[in-house]
Amino acid sequence: MTTAARFIRRSMMVAVPAVLGVAAIWFAGNLRQLPAPTDTARQPTPVRVITLAPVDLVPRVSGYGTVAPVREWRAVARVEGAVTQIAQPLAPGDMIAAGTLLFTIDDSDLKLDLAGVDAQLAASNLKDETLGASLALAQSDLDLMNDDLTRQERLATQGVVTQAALEATRRQQLTARSKLTELDSALKLNAAERAVLATQRAALERAIGFAEIRAPYDLRVTELSADLGQYVSRGQTLLAAEGTDAVDIAAQFAIGRIGPMLRLVGGGATVPDLTAKVTLPASGHDVVWPATVVRMGEAIDPGTQSAPVIVRVDDPQGQSVAGQRPPLRRNMFVAVELSAPRQQALVVPLEAVRNGSALVVSADGILEKRAVETGFVSGDITVVTKGLAPGDKLVVTDPTIAVPGMAVKPVEDATRKAEIVAAALGLAPGAAPKPGSGGGNGAGKAKEAGQ
Repeated sequence: MTTAARFIRRSMMVAVPAVLGVAAIWFAGNLRQLPAPTDTARQPTPVRVITLAPVDLVPRVSGYGTVAPVREWRAVARVEGAVTQIAQPLAPGDMIAAGTLLFTIDDSDLKLDLAGVDAQLAASNLKDETLGASLALAQSDLDLMNDDLTRQERLATQGVVTQAALEATRRQQLTARSKLTELDSALKLNAAERAVLATQRAALERAIGFAEIRAPYDLRVTELSADLGQYVSRGQTLLAAEGTDAVDIAAQFAIGRIGPMLRLVGGGATVPDLTAKVTLPASGHDVVWPATVVRMGEAIDPGTQSAPVIVRVDDPQGQSVAGQRPPLRRNMFVAVELSAPRQQALVVPLEAVRNGSALVVSADGILEKRAVETGFVSGDITVVTKGLAPGDKLVVTDPTIAVPGMAVKPVEDATRKAEIVAAALGLAPGAAPKPGSGGGNGAGKAKEAGQ
């Protein structure tokens, strides 16, 4: 290698690192300045809302209770004797029509006593006739004695009859009057004795009537305590049964549920204001009976804090259909739904109210938190009594970040609104009005479930 070449090589070895160092210092100065920020507009978060408006509401609340017959009856022997006849069939569970002869008790002794009273009455009547005839004769005798006494007194004034003869005539007149009085008293006493005999006869006839025991109304036998040939005493129970014309259900309702419903309808709701239906779960379907609210119970259950309401189902036996609708029987456990008259209210989904507050979207698209008060609750809906007004856009689902003050884009959830309208009327979810059909009075004209 020549001397020139070596010189050039050494120069390059010194120059290149120097150039690289200057470049590094220059780029380092530029790196101290941050890159200019890029402005990007954040898009509002979409949230599903419903625009509030009063909807038709049928306030309803559910409770549970057991079935009991309205009327219970016991066949009690009112006379003693052997059972000579018994209805067939007659066993627990048998249905008995009104007027059916259930038992006949031997009334031979009663009929013998009745015959004895009849004989005494006949003798009394004969005695009455005899006394009557004697009384007529005694009256004639007294009339004659009165005439004789009058004549004797006139003759005595003329000095024709002695005083002794006049006194004798007066004694005879008193004797005739006394006899007439005795016969009249005997006749009255006989009439009183005959009245007593007539009362005894009526009592015996009444007792003989008790020898036959008939069903006072349609019955279902629950217990049989007597049989053919058995001797029964007065007061003994022969049969126990229950009426089939109606049953009562004393359903228990949570105070926290039924109380707000009554307040919603004005606080003065009475029995005629409420309607009821009774439901019995069955295989593949529910059996429903229309019912009538007959009275409100008084005692509050201390354990469950529930209030009883008594509802009645008429003719449960006649409404039964074999294999489809069983008759309502004693001790069956059933559900009872009470409904109040239809009205309009501000109804919202229960999940939209959390800890006494709800989220709404303002007219500027800003998320706001409102304090609200609710009253009546039914299923997954509740009635707002304070804090919200018609026209408010209520958020029905939380955004990803639910921060009051953030900008949101409200999206009307017509499907959820229609579900709320259906739930307010008690319609099945599949029967909810179509989205966009409205949530006011028009939707409320749909037929109520179970009505």
